[in-house]
Amino acid sequence: MKEPQIIVIGNGMVGYKFCEKLRSKSSSFNLIVFGEEPRRAYDRVHLSEYFNGKTAEDLSLSTENWYQEQNITLFLNNPVTKINRDLKKVYTANGLDYSYDILVFATGSGAFVPNIPGIEKEGVFVYRTIEDLDLISSYAKKAKTASVIGGGLLGLEAAKALIDLGIEKTSIIEFAPRLMPRQIDAAGSDMLKSKLADLGLQIHLNKNTTGIEGDGRITALKFSDDTALDVDMLVISAGIKPRDELAKACGIEVGPRGGIVVDEKMQTNDPAVFAIGECALYDGMIYGLIAPGYEMAEVLAANLCKGDKTFTGFDMSTKLKLIGIDVASFGDNFITEPDCRTIIFENKHKGIYKRINVSNDGQYLLGGILIGDATAYNLLLQTSNNKIVLPEDPAELILGARGGSESAGGAGITGLPDTALICSCEGVSKGDICSAVADVSCENIDDLKKCTKAGTGCGGCLPMVKDLMTHTLKSQGKYIKNVMCEHFNYSRQELFDLIHIHELKSYDEVLDALGKNDGCEVCKPLVSSLLASLWNEMILKKGNDVAQDSNDRFLANIQKGGSYSVVPRVPGGEITPDKLIVIGEVAKKYNLYTKITGGQRIDMFGAHLNDLPIIWEELIAAGFESGHAYGKGLRTVKSCVGSTWCRFGLHDSVSFAIRIEERYRGIRAPHKFKSAVSGCIRECAEAQSKDFGIIATEKGWNLYVCGNGGSKPQHALLLATDLDSETCIKYIDRFLMFYIRTADPLTRTATWLNKMEGGIDYLRNVIINDSLGMAAQWENEIENLIASYKCEWKEAVENPAIRKRFSHFVNAPEDKDPTIEFVEMRGQKRTAEWKTV
Repeated sequence: MKEPQIIVIGNGMVGYKFCEKLRSKSSSFNLIVFGEEPRRAYDRVHLSEYFNGKTAEDLSLSTENWYQEQNITLFLNNPVTKINRDLKKVYTANGLDYSYDILVFATGSGAFVPNIPGIEKEGVFVYRTIEDLDLISSYAKKAKTASVIGGGLLGLEAAKALIDLGIEKTSIIEFAPRLMPRQIDAAGSDMLKSKLADLGLQIHLNKNTTGIEGDGRITALKFSDDTALDVDMLVISAGIKPRDELAKACGIEVGPRGGIVVDEKMQTNDPAVFAIGECALYDGMIYGLIAPGYEMAEVLAANLCKGDKTFTGFDMSTKLKLIGIDVASFGDNFITEPDCRTIIFENKHKGIYKRINVSNDGQYLLGGILIGDATAYNLLLQTSNNKIVLPEDPAELILGARGGSESAGGAGITGLPDTALICSCEGVSKGDICSAVADVSCENIDDLKKCTKAGTGCGGCLPMVKDLMTHTLKSQGKYIKNVMCEHFNYSRQELFDLIHIHELKSYDEVLDALGKNDGCEVCKPLVSSLLASLWNEMILKKGNDVAQDSNDRFLANIQKGGSYSVVPRVPGGEITPDKLIVIGEVAKKYNLYTKITGGQRIDMFGAHLNDLPIIWEELIAAGFESGHAYGKGLRTVKSCVGSTWCRFGLHDSVSFAIRIEERYRGIRAPHKFKSAVSGCIRECAEAQSKDFGIIATEKGWNLYVCGNGGSKPQHALLLATDLDSETCIKYIDRFLMFYIRTADPLTRTATWLNKMEGGIDYLRNVIINDSLGMAAQWENEIENLIASYKCEWKEAVENPAIRKRFSHFVNAPEDKDPTIEFVEMRGQKRTAEWKTV
C-alpha cells in the first residue's frame, strides 16, 4: 500500500517543527518540504543575534543531514507557485510538480510594508530574514542616521541592530501613542522609552509617516504633522501580514484582513489542506508568536497520526529581552479598575516598572506587565493561568517575600497543578517534567531537554524546569548534589573545605588532588576565587592567567573599547587635599576620564594596558592602594560625615567606616560586597541598601545585612541593635565568613539569604547565638585573612615577572593597542563606539 504523501509549503520554524513532531510519531508518511529561502529552517526568534557574531549555521534548527536522516525530501530556494486542488498537485518556481494526499501551508508571514510614497527608494529595508540582515549590514556602512518604522517587538530589535552596526543616530517611529502597544500600558511605555533614550535611541510617538524624501535614495522622512526627519537609512518593522496569496489563488478561504481560515483541527475549507503558524487564521486571530505555531504543529501532527487534539486558542503572554531590557506581559494585562485592583511598583532610578491586576476579592492574579525586571514572570504567569489563590498581601508577587518566606503566589511552583503548562514552546506540562524525572530517571537538565524538549525553544522556562526537577528529586528522597562542573564532583562549599583541609595553594594542586582532566572556564576562576578567599594571597602570584577572571588578570576592569580603569581605594570616602591633587595630576598626565562614583571614590577610565603599572606606581607613592574594583570582594564602605560635622550625627561614622573598610579590604568572596555607615537614622550613607550596613543609634550601632542595589534591589534586614563597635565588628566577621564558606559562586548576600531555609531568623541564630558552634573558628580565620593583606598593585609593580604581563604586544612591550579610539566629550575623553563590519 502506497504511503500517503504530505507536502509542506514553507520551511520556517513552524514548518520544521511540524516535520519534527510528525516524524517523532510516525514514519509512515512520505514527507516533502518546499522552502522559499536558500537555507534550512533557522531561529527567527533570535535573529538579532546574527549581528552579535552568530552565523546562519548557528541559528539553524537542524543539522545538514537531519532531513535525510528523517527520510524527508527538502527543496530549498524553490517555492511553490501554483496549486491545482482538483489534481492535488503543486508546481514550483523551478518547474517541478508533485502530487499530494495532504497539503500543509506553513508559509508564515511577511513584513507588512505600509503604502508610503517613496517606499521603493534605495536605503529602505524590511527586517525579516537573514538576507534582509545582510543587506542592512552592508548599507549601514555608509549611513550616519537611521530610523525604524514600528515600535513593537521586532522594531525595537531592529533599532538595536542599527546601533550595533555603528549608527549612533538611530530613531524609532511609532504611529501609536506608546511603544509596544499590544503588550504594555502607557506607564510601562514611558519607562521603556526612558531606558531606550539612555541607550541613545530617539523615540517619536504619535507619528504618521506620509512620505520618503530623496532623489532615488532616502534622505528624509515626512510626517502628517508637517515635520520631517533627516535619515540615511530606513528599516520597516510595522507588523506582519500572513502569506496567504497562494492559498487565496487556489480558492482556499482566507479572512477579510488576510490569513488562511482554519478550524480547531487546523483544517481549511478543503479536507485535504491544512494551515499552521502565522499564515493560519483561527477564530478571527493571527497568532504572531512561535509558541502557538508550535502548538498548531503538534495538533496537526497528532491528528494525522490518528490522535484527537484540538487547538482552542493560545495564551499570548510574552517575555523578551529587548536591547538588554526585560519586557514581559501576561494574562489580562490591560484590565483596569473598577474591574480589578491594580498594584504598581515603579522605580524610575533603576528603570523598573511592575504592574499586576488582581481580582477585586484579592484572590486571583488576572494579568500584569513587567519592565526592567521580569525574573518573576514564569511564576506570575503560572499563578495567573492556574488560578492559584494569592497570598494575603498580593504586593509580595512583585516586591517579593523576604527572609526565607514561601515564594509569592502561595505554595509557589510546588502548588501548581500537573496540567500547568511550563514550556509553552513545546507544550510541556509540570506533570510531563516531574514524570520524566521520577519515571524515566532524567536527573539533569540535558536529559530533561532530550526527553521532554522543555527549554529547547526560547529557553525562558529553564529556571522553572530546573526547580521542578530539584523538587521531584528531593521528594523521592534523593540527594541533590550541586557540583561545580564535570571536572570537580563537589559543590563550592565542599571544595572550599577540602582545599582548606589539604592546604592546597594553586589551581594545579587542587585539580591534581581533587579534580580530573584539564578543567574549564567554569571551575578555573571559581577555584582561584576559593584560593584567594582562603589564603588571601596575591591573585596573580601563581602565574596562571587562565585560572583568573579577565578583570583579575590585569587588576583592572576592562572597559568598552579595550581600555582599563584605575580605581584607588578611598576608605570611607575621606581623602586629603594632597591626595586629591595627586589623582588630578595622574589623570591629567595620562589623559584619563575621571568620575566620582556613588561609592565615594574617584574612578579613572581610559588607561592603556602598558600604562597601568606606571600609573599605579605614582598612586602608591602618594599613599593610595588598590581599590579592588576588579575583584570579587569588598568594594567600598560609604559614609556620611557623622558627628564630626553634622548636627544630627550621633557617632563618628567616617572613622568607623574607615576602620571597617581597612579591616575587610582585599578579602575575596563569592560576589562583590559593599557596606556603608550612617551617623543617624536619616541614613545619608544608604546603609540599608548594602550587603552589610551600620546605622548609629543613641546606644550604639544597628547592624543590617543582605541588602543590595543593582538591577534587583532589596533592603537589608536588621540583624542586631544597639551594638558597641567591637561587638558590631565581631558579628560582621562571623557574617562574612559564613557567607564566604556557604554561598554559591556569583551569589550576592541578598540572594544567599533569600535561599536560606529559616531566613533572617536562622542567620541571626548562627551569627549571634553561635548555633553552629563555628563562631570562634570564623573569627580566627578572618583574623588570618586580615593579617595577610597586601596591596595587590604594590606587589604587581614591584615584581618584575608580574609587571611584565602588562603589555599589549609580547614582541613590542612599549607599543600600545592601536585599535583603541577616543572621542571628546564635555572636556574629557570617552571611547569611540564600536562599529560592526
